[in-house]
Amino acid sequence: MNRVARAVILFISQGAYVGRFPVAPGTAGTVVGMFLFLGMKDLAPVPYLTLCILVILVGIWTAGRAEIILGCTDCSSIVIDEIAGYLVCMFMVPPGWVFVVSGFLLFRAFDIVKPWPLRRLEKLHGGPGVMLDDIGAGIYSNILLQLAAYYTLL
Repeated sequence: MNRVARAVILFISQGAYVGRFPVAPGTAGTVVGMFLFLGMKDLAPVPYLTLCILVILVGIWTAGRAEIILGCTDCSSIVIDEIAGYLVCMFMVPPGWVFVVSGFLLFRAFDIVKPWPLRRLEKLHGGPGVMLDDIGAGIYSNILLQLAAYYTLL
């Protein structure tokens, strides 16, 4: 693989190099996801979902390649999974700051605790192993946010 391809893969998989932060790179990656959400929040559901799927697919590919480049499995500097997970977390959730911050906190909690079956997804090899547990954490968070939105916005 040439130097340019390696640089592009690391740039994407490390969330514009935010994943290189020495402390809490996953949290820093989630912040990138939050800012990306703020730029996408006004999209209709279909374009938003299309972009989420694109980020997930690109994330699976780049995360798998980044593991090879970096020589480690699910390296902490790979944060495209947190970015994609947060976007999934916020799908069709009201864009108010209470939901944005609640989504951030819920997503980080589910990503760290990894309730069943998320920990099992993490054991998959390559890009899917990096990405799918965070997508699951995003789905769990989204369900709670949808319930909160439904009951607070009646």
